[in-house]
Amino acid sequence: MSVGIHAFLDAGLNSPLPLITFISLCKNPFLFGRYERFLKIMILSVLKNTHRPVKFWFIKNYLSPPFKDVIPHMAREYGFDYELITYRWPTWLHKQTEKQRIIWAYKILFLDVIFPLSLEKVIFVDADQVVRADMGELYDMDIKGRPLAYTPFCDNNKEMDGYRFWRQGFWRDHLQGKPYHISALYVVDLVKFRETAAGDHLRVFYETLSKDPNSLANLDQDLPNYAQHRVPIFSLPQEWLWCESWCGNATKSKAKTIDLCNNPMTKEPKLKGARRIVLEWTDLDFEARKFTAKILGDEMDNPEALASSEKSVNDGSSEDLESKAEL
Repeated sequence: MSVGIHAFLDAGLNSPLPLITFISLCKNPFLFGRYERFLKIMILSVLKNTHRPVKFWFIKNYLSPPFKDVIPHMAREYGFDYELITYRWPTWLHKQTEKQRIIWAYKILFLDVIFPLSLEKVIFVDADQVVRADMGELYDMDIKGRPLAYTPFCDNNKEMDGYRFWRQGFWRDHLQGKPYHISALYVVDLVKFRETAAGDHLRVFYETLSKDPNSLANLDQDLPNYAQHRVPIFSLPQEWLWCESWCGNATKSKAKTIDLCNNPMTKEPKLKGARRIVLEWTDLDFEARKFTAKILGDEMDNPEALASSEKSVNDGSSEDLESKAEL
């Protein structure tokens, strides 16, 4: 069973409007500091654009002690609820050996068992995503009885055609015309997910595929796309996830979320890309870092020093692992 740690519920959350619930995690164990920085920015972007009570769920196993220290103060300051959850990997299920891939597995394999049964719906948002729309619109969307809803990869940036692996070979034949979806943002109808035993189906597919080291290169993304003939996916409108690498700039003005996905062509560092691509990112980053420094009693980090640190991180093998596996 999942273990929840209830932390804070602001009086303002006693609202007649339904609570919107989100789950997120820091997906690279070698870069927790950077991804927790992104995570705080994502939280702020959700709160500044969503006009409903909000609750975040975080995977407890993959948070640093400083983040766990800051998040209750952040919840109190900004008026949201949160809960830390965890789930013990089943002994009978083939386990990944790399922590990176274990984290990815937690994004998709245990959705039916990690949350309390009373929770009916949850939205997963990647840490390195900036929200520009009221997420209540996504939460309320009719996903036509499907247990999952993802956004398909954009196809309008023709420079990236050579990197669209799902249009050729195995994936083209397997998908049979169905879209290949990006896993940075998705909606889970937990009621339908449990009713249709979607979690069991995904774990069966995983158990079969994961024993082949050449399979599930992008585990959290390949698995639901592979299984969509058995676990159907509702394709969200394209504007719900915009990524410069795959979408190009023509549709950016309509973006409801911006994902800082890696560009396999340019390999631009995420922090550099964030400042360039997302107009509001610098202000959100400053607000989050200022608040963190206040709570932890640290001095405010120098932006230039952070940029230099980012460059040195990107020269390391941890960035190489991330770039190879994350689209």
